[in-house]
Amino acid sequence: MIGDISIADNIYIICGYTDMRKSIDGLCAIIKDLLELDAENTKSLYLFCGKRNDRIKALYHEKDGFVLLYKRLDYKLGKYKWPRNKNEVKTITWRQFDWLMSGLDIEQPKAIKSA
Repeated sequence: MIGDISIADNIYIICGYTDMRKSIDGLCAIIKDLLELDAENTKSLYLFCGKRNDRIKALYHEKDGFVLLYKRLDYKLGKYKWPRNKNEVKTITWRQFDWLMSGLDIEQPKAIKSA
């Protein structure tokens, strides 16, 4: 199925600001520079956000090529809570991914910590 990100083993947030004009090759170059990984050889989902905090690009490699997903929030509905530590990459859980996509911070202080 095209774009089935639910089978990703890892989810990485590329912190800081990403130039949202970048296409697949440009985003792969960021992954290679920051993570020293080849995006083609991992079952990982990579998330990028620009300065406006209202749009996210997600990059995932399937067996036959890359899938690039793009989500832009309606300007009336708010912005993403994106970590901005430049040149940092965070690994997050599917639960944190759900929080992020819901407009919440990935670090919920009152959430029950999983063991």
